[in-house]
Order: sequence, then structure tokens, then C-alpha cells
Amino acid sequence: MATTPLRIAVVSYGNIGRAAIEAVQAASDMALAGVVRRRASAGQPLPPELTGIPVVDDVAKLGHVDVALLCGPTRSIPDTAPRYLRQGIHTVDSFDIHGAKLWELRQSLDAIGKQHASVAVVSAGWDPGSDSVMRTLLLALAPRGLTYTNFGPGMSMGHSVCAKSKPGVKDALSMTIPVGTGVHRRMVYVELEPGANFAAVEQAIKTDEYFAHDDTRVFAVPSIDALKDMGHGVLMQRKGVSGATHNQLFEFRMTINNPALTAQIMVSCARAAALRLQPGAYTMPEIPPLDLLPGSREDLIKALV
Repeated sequence: MATTPLRIAVVSYGNIGRAAIEAVQAASDMALAGVVRRRASAGQPLPPELTGIPVVDDVAKLGHVDVALLCGPTRSIPDTAPRYLRQGIHTVDSFDIHGAKLWELRQSLDAIGKQHASVAVVSAGWDPGSDSVMRTLLLALAPRGLTYTNFGPGMSMGHSVCAKSKPGVKDALSMTIPVGTGVHRRMVYVELEPGANFAAVEQAIKTDEYFAHDDTRVFAVPSIDALKDMGHGVLMQRKGVSGATHNQLFEFRMTINNPALTAQIMVSCARAAALRLQPGAYTMPEIPPLDLLPGSREDLIKALV
């Protein structure tokens, strides 16, 4: 185990970045090396809460860094993560696109990490992330059956960022509404730039991969700030068979602040990346839960098992 605090850099300063700073500062075995932010090179005034924290445009200006928490948009991760891994800096991201793209990212970062003796933890949010671990455990408890993951109601950060990126959108909020049995509706509220064409914005959102597979409804509103709530949640249900015994029913529910939980999971995964894992890339189901916690395995097993 480390005898000195792990030095952690927070890359990007949005909702997750702000929460990541708080989570790092609350961790007894970590120290905040600083924040990496593109705006730092433009000489813009810092937000008051960053007073006294090193803010740079290049991680090299922070000196030694053990782990970089990549808190930028999901679609920036494939370009951002390799730059840090090639410098021997471990990375943790919250990439939130399920399926083939997640696997492709994991495989590409795995090769880079092994070449440069660094670790990448991919999709270290709560879904994908900690919910993925729960789905894995539920499958072990009842190998035959069905699992339904019902999100919300709550704000989806990834979907909101995606909607906000469309031309003509000043700000956006995407709410996930559970319909049941793993089916969701996306309620997307957009604050338009002056002169923007709502129909074009609506089409761009509905055809994006983030939204194309769900019932998506888009509404123009005068102000997003009046609607914002960072709360979210999940209800996971599995009904299946344990051995030859039918009608086994399991439920897992949580109600959360979205960026705060995402950031906390990333910080916990940073510990595993720096202290436990061999070079390469990992998703959360591949990481033993004990590796996410501070302290010796002996003490943790005695306390938890």
C-alpha cells in the first residue's frame, strides 16, 4: 500500500469535475495535485471555489501525478485517455455509452496501457459502472432469468451534454423517465440560441445515438436553470432461477445526486488503478471490490466478510 498520498489530477471542470475535487479532498489517502482545464491558458478568471488550487492547461505543469480523473464529456475520452496513459499516468473515466463502443474503447486503452505501464479504468460511473457490478452479481445469484434496470426519474448528464452540443442549443436538460421493465422515455428540454430552428434541433437530438433507441420528446423552454435538479436513481430487478429453484426475486434501489456519486466511484477506482491493478484497461466488474477501498486486504476482510 502507498505510504504517501496518491496525487490526483482532475481533468475538466464541469459538474463531475467539481464533485471529483470534493471527493479527492475527502479521501485520507489522496491529495489533489490540481485541475487541468483548457480555459487556464486563456487567462480567464477562475471560479472562486478554485482559489488556492493549481489550475493548468497541461498536466505536466502539476509535477508528478499518479491518476488523472477524466471528467470531460464521454465523446472526448477516446482522444483524451491515450494522451495521459502514454505519459505513464493512470486514468479513470465515466464513459457512458454501453455495448460495442465501450468494449472497443477498453481494448484500445488496454493496448496503450500495457505498452506504457499505465492503467485505465473505463466507465467508472454508476451505469455503466457500479450498476454493472450489481448486474454481474445478480446473474451469479440467479443464472437463469431476466434483469430490468429502470433509471430515474432524474437528470442524465451524458444525454444533457449531448443535447447541449447540438447547433442552436444554448443549454439543455435531459430527464430519464422510467416506463418499466427497462424501458425509458427521454424528456429533453432545450434553451435555444436566438434565431435557432427548433425543428432542426429536435431532429438532431432524436437521431443522435444517445437518443435514437428511446422514446425521446424535445421541448423548447425559456430557461434551463429553472428546471435543473442533479438528482437521479435506479431500480434494478431480477427474477430468475437459483439452481433448480424458481421465483427468486432480487431488487436493488438507490436515489442519488448524479455527479456526486459518479465522482466518488471514479475516486475509488483511482485507488485500484494506482495500487492494485496491472497495466492495461479494466471495467468495474473486472475489479475486486476490496481494491476500491483504502487499507490492507487483511483488515478489510476481517471487517467486511
